[in-house]
Amino acid sequence: MTVGKDVSMLFTDVVNCMQTENLELKKLVYLYLINYAKSQPDLAILAVNTFVKDSQDPNPLIRALAVRTMGCIRVDKITEYLCDPLQRCLKDDDPYVRKTAAICVAKLYDINAELVEDRGFLETLKDLISDSNPMVVANAVAALAEIQESSSKVIFEITSHTLFKLLAALNECTEWGQVFILDALSSYKAKDARDAENIVERVTPRLQHANCAVVLSAVKVILQQMEHISSQDVIRTLCKKMAPPLVTLISAEPEIQYVALRNINLIVQKRPLILAHEIKVFFCKYNDPIYVKMEKLEIMIKLASDRNIDQVLLEFKEYATEVDVDFVRKAVRAIGRCAIKLERAAEKCIGVLLDLIKIKVNYVVQEAIIVIKDIFRRYPNMYESIIATLCENLDTLDEPEAKASMIWIIGEYAERIDNADELLESFLETFPEEPAQVQLQLLTAAVKLFLKKPTERPQEMIQVVLNNATQETDNPDLRDRAYIYWRLLSTDPEAAKDVVLAEKPTISDDSNQLDSSLLDELLGNIATLASVYHKPPESFVSRVKTVQKPEEDEEYLEGQDSGQNESSAPIPDSVVASVPANANRAASAAPVQPAAAPPMPDLMSDLISLDLVPVSEPTAAAPSGPPLPVIFPASAGQGLQISGRLIRRDGQVFYSLAFENNTTGPLDGFQIQFNKNTFGLAAAGPLQVPSLLPGTKADTLLPMLLFQNLSVGPPSSVLQVAVKNHQQPVWYFTDKIPLQALFLEDGKMERGSFLETWKALPDSHEVTRDLPTALISSVDATVEKLSSSNLFYIARRMLKDTNQDVLYLSCKVPYVSGKSIPFLVELTALVGSPGVKCAVKTPSPEMSPLLFDAIDFLLK
Repeated sequence: MTVGKDVSMLFTDVVNCMQTENLELKKLVYLYLINYAKSQPDLAILAVNTFVKDSQDPNPLIRALAVRTMGCIRVDKITEYLCDPLQRCLKDDDPYVRKTAAICVAKLYDINAELVEDRGFLETLKDLISDSNPMVVANAVAALAEIQESSSKVIFEITSHTLFKLLAALNECTEWGQVFILDALSSYKAKDARDAENIVERVTPRLQHANCAVVLSAVKVILQQMEHISSQDVIRTLCKKMAPPLVTLISAEPEIQYVALRNINLIVQKRPLILAHEIKVFFCKYNDPIYVKMEKLEIMIKLASDRNIDQVLLEFKEYATEVDVDFVRKAVRAIGRCAIKLERAAEKCIGVLLDLIKIKVNYVVQEAIIVIKDIFRRYPNMYESIIATLCENLDTLDEPEAKASMIWIIGEYAERIDNADELLESFLETFPEEPAQVQLQLLTAAVKLFLKKPTERPQEMIQVVLNNATQETDNPDLRDRAYIYWRLLSTDPEAAKDVVLAEKPTISDDSNQLDSSLLDELLGNIATLASVYHKPPESFVSRVKTVQKPEEDEEYLEGQDSGQNESSAPIPDSVVASVPANANRAASAAPVQPAAAPPMPDLMSDLISLDLVPVSEPTAAAPSGPPLPVIFPASAGQGLQISGRLIRRDGQVFYSLAFENNTTGPLDGFQIQFNKNTFGLAAAGPLQVPSLLPGTKADTLLPMLLFQNLSVGPPSSVLQVAVKNHQQPVWYFTDKIPLQALFLEDGKMERGSFLETWKALPDSHEVTRDLPTALISSVDATVEKLSSSNLFYIARRMLKDTNQDVLYLSCKVPYVSGKSIPFLVELTALVGSPGVKCAVKTPSPEMSPLLFDAIDFLLK
């Protein structure tokens, strides 16, 4: 079973072995049952009596094993029989059984939340926090915390009574039990400063623990409680205590170093005092991996001060001569950021940058010019004496950002550079070929030069630039800026001076500085992935609570009165696409019925024993379109390679397949079979593939039927396929069901129906996800592309504060008994920039992840 062979046909025989007294054999039988119970739910009932009997066995190991296994078998019929044994085991005399039962409650809640609440398991679980055994307490806390994550109600709240119990258990349980308890304590809000100090005093010894997770979790608790402590002396003492364990983490292996550094990066943004005197431990070693070096650089910048800047600059200068180009660039940029951060040290930083420019390494020079431009912005009229040195390196510039920075310097200080016009002319020769960033800077610099030196040569230059920018470019930003400058210069040169030569706001180094609210949220998630990614958990964890719509969007959907009825027409008529006269309005306006969850494919079903569809000789028409992805490579199929994708054509679903023979002999007699799946996809006819000679390829279209082969469980896009031929064994592989292949042609909704449906569906049925790689390059092209896949446009609006476009769309997918599931989609994006926020409302929110995948695919 563990090597992937299907042995489900032995289910009855293996169940008979449950009666054994041999503990090792019983464990193996239970493992088998966990794997195959879902595919054999009726036969799995045979095991219930033994489970119940084992849950009362004199041996506590067997009692715990029985309850643990029943909790892992996600079959509704068995779940019903789990409650009584679980109730007994939660109050068992043996702590091993109780701690196992505590985790089982969380598993049962995931399967059937109502059952757990009705049978009072949550109350029993809360009682276990007062258990005499620390491991039982830790497991009870872990179970309650997991249940709380998937529930919108308050399940687990630490009171002053439970706080004492948790702190008492903390010293005695295992390291992972300590992590669970510390994570729970981090959410406790102290009543006053004394309460917070008591918690910190009890948690501080955990800082000396050998397990990194325990240390970071303890740091998290202390940081949270420090917010409630008013005494600065106490805070300083705590900061001193936290420094050594954090420093110790940096001496671990590189992977742990990286996690520690990402967490320390957050900590020093909130409490720089903790590591203010430990900057030397962040100096990079020659054998540090690049990802560790980059993180150390960031922390050194944050800890740099007037007191240690000499040491820091010496290190950065050393890094700037290393061989790794990315690291060198980061080091040079770090010097510039220190100059912007520390006014007194700016001159020293510039001296180091000039020394680096003198070594004449191309990428070092360019990066130095980029950061010097920022230093000029930060300290105007202070360090212009170095401009001559910068101008000597014009010929080496080939990167857009470096060119743009140098052009900005020339334009900004044109009156101090004698040959500023000649320098700009050297860039103007290649104006049409330059990137937009460089063109924009050239345009502005030329205008500045003309306003500062209104002589004949700059006048000719500005005319050439404006002609180029208005007539020879397709970039609307460049063209619009050129027209504004042209109008200003031609009507009121003095006003142009006020606009173009206006005093600039002072800049500061806010790169990699997080918003305070986000920082607080991430500090509450120290020792988790959120603190490594520096993103809130909901932005990368798919299984999250549904997200409420922003207030503006709520107003939008509730907003305007069209004169028809209360639930219609907040979408302005001017932005709504006209509905074609022949649209299927009756279908789109049908009342929405909440659909039951479509089932999930059974991963362990026996594909070999099913009767495969026989082959017939004539070939189907070859499919057209983009190349098919390889779903079964030749390396896995002894030379047979299969490519394929589910597609929709003329209202019918087809499996477009390509078979390629890379073996040394002919292949024929192809047959195909599909395992149970969420949409019950099955072959509607025989697989038509001719005999394949070595080195040849054949394409075919296999018509598919829906709802013939349904699986149970939550929705899944997995499609398991078995293919065989006369010369080879059965090959198994998995493909993905693209939801867009199932979108119905009558999925377009009228505006009024869309709004009514949106309002009728509860907020809990709305799910939101960010699609970071999706792109809307043009609204019209995107609408056309989505419509061709039966995802229909309803309306569009603009968010004025962010210049983002919001598109409203609808689609339908078929469901059992001739019903269909409607999806109401809201896409928010900045046109031309990657990243789309997608919100979906549907009667079946469990289907939303499949729709997100489909939209993500269509927008790439």
